Amino acid sequence: MVSLKHKLALGFGGLLAIIAVIGMLTITQVDQLGSAIDVILKQNYRSVAAAQEMKEALEKMNIDLLQSFSAEHLSSPTTIATDETRFRQALQTELGNITLPGEKEKADRIALLFDNYVKIIYAVSSDSMALEKRRDRYFMTALPLLSEIKTLAQEILDMNQANMNEANHAARRLAESAHNRILLAIASSAVLALIFSYQSRRWILKPVSRLIASANEIRNGNLDLVIETTSNDEIGQLSQAFNQMATKLRQVRRSDDQKLERTRKATQEVMNILPAPIAIFDPEGRVDFATQSAIRNFGIEPGASAAKLGYSWLPDLLRQAVETGGTVELSGNGFIQKFINSREYFFKPAATAIPHTPDGIGSSGVVLLLHDMTQAQEQKELKRGVVSTVSHQLRTPLTALRMAIHLLVEQRVGPLNDKQAELLQSALEESDRLAEILDDLLDLHRIESGKSRLNKTPQKPETLVKESIEPFIFDIREKGLKLVIDVPSELPEVQADLSLIRHVFANLLTNAIRFTPPGGTITVNAQAELAGICFSVEDSGCGIAPEHLKRIFDQFYRVPGQDEKSGIGLGLSIVREIVNIHGGTVGVESTISKGSVFHFTLPV
Repeated sequence: MVSLKHKLALGFGGLLAIIAVIGMLTITQVDQLGSAIDVILKQNYRSVAAAQEMKEALEKMNIDLLQSFSAEHLSSPTTIATDETRFRQALQTELGNITLPGEKEKADRIALLFDNYVKIIYAVSSDSMALEKRRDRYFMTALPLLSEIKTLAQEILDMNQANMNEANHAARRLAESAHNRILLAIASSAVLALIFSYQSRRWILKPVSRLIASANEIRNGNLDLVIETTSNDEIGQLSQAFNQMATKLRQVRRSDDQKLERTRKATQEVMNILPAPIAIFDPEGRVDFATQSAIRNFGIEPGASAAKLGYSWLPDLLRQAVETGGTVELSGNGFIQKFINSREYFFKPAATAIPHTPDGIGSSGVVLLLHDMTQAQEQKELKRGVVSTVSHQLRTPLTALRMAIHLLVEQRVGPLNDKQAELLQSALEESDRLAEILDDLLDLHRIESGKSRLNKTPQKPETLVKESIEPFIFDIREKGLKLVIDVPSELPEVQADLSLIRHVFANLLTNAIRFTPPGGTITVNAQAELAGICFSVEDSGCGIAPEHLKRIFDQFYRVPGQDEKSGIGLGLSIVREIVNIHGGTVGVESTISKGSVFHFTLPV
């Protein structure tokens, strides 16, 4: 079996061998070209230069000798000796650089002739001989020697130049041969690379492409796929492992399908007997499952679309659950009124997103649960009726009781001793406190029952804040507190019932004054937001623990540890109800030992 590793090694090894051969050929040819050029530049060129130097030295010596024949000039032996030295040095260079056949004989002949020539020159250039005789001897002996020496030097020059030309042609032929060999090697490597590329595509790319396509099929749910294996190399082994994996996945899928079917049937049977209306919606908003109570009482049947069930609140509730990834409830009063078997019921819808993955990313559907709040609503209505009845029934006798206490305190029915006056004063304070509690109960009842009619008018935030805090300026200064008002005058007007909003500020400022120690600061602020104008009352008091913030606006809820004179826990409930009927929101932030910030918004 030829493995994929061996195939890759074979292909890349062949390419590496081709690269090595091309490199060796290139290095060899370059070395040969360098040797040829070295011959041209070093050997033959020296002989050419030496021959040329000898010719120039001879010409100079001849010119000096000819000039000595004139009556006004005699040749200087020093000048002739200098040219002689120059000639002998060039001759010596030539004798040391014999490279061609016959070159040595010519050089030796030049040396012999030059010795004779030098003797004749010195004799002819001497003034001891008559001028005519000197001229005759020059033309008879020196000039023939000069011509022969120059001819021999020219022959040596021509021989070396001819050899240089031949070496140049040889170098060109060698370069052309190297060029052709390298082109042939490159073409061979290209052919082998193409062959290997084709084989790689057949060995690797096609099987890998089949594996990728098979993986995509399996990802799309096609577990019945079987990959054809045509080799026993690593790709073939991978294909076999892939087939085994697909077989195992098919087995697991069948097992999971069976378990899922059992679970679905069991869940359906369990949910069918649940009294609460429950429905499961898929990501497209269609009912996937619903309990019998949901089908019977709300018409939520499997396959129905949430948008077509006739409940305007349902699509938005499902969308919010998907966006938040958690549980959301219906906004507003949160109740759905439904008549079932001629009886009024109240349900509170809640939607919970079903996580798509274990880490909670994405959503695969939404569960809708309709909590039956009928009993709680009936109890709430009963409580409201009792509170309203008791408050009205207590108000008349309490008024009479307060009047009697006032008459006694003012001693209109007789004088009182100090102890009696003290007791009556305490009774008067408690009766006033009880009257305030009854007033709060009646206010809350009127607001919750809708009997408190709103008289909304445009109000400037700056004016609204100043008029609301004016009754409390004296109490703030008396306790030694600092008041800061930050309300920009350019804020837009809000739609508000002046008397009710004053009641909101009265509750918030009363609490701020009560829980802020002397030397503290109360800040009243207003600023524009997307939802409207946000008003806030901030104090630097003791603050509220985090576990109490969620229930601070509930009816009759009091933070543990408060003074009994701080009320029964209705003030902030009234604040919330007043802000709600204005279409705004209310909230609080607090930090222990640093203070609290109560804020509410009103629409512009």
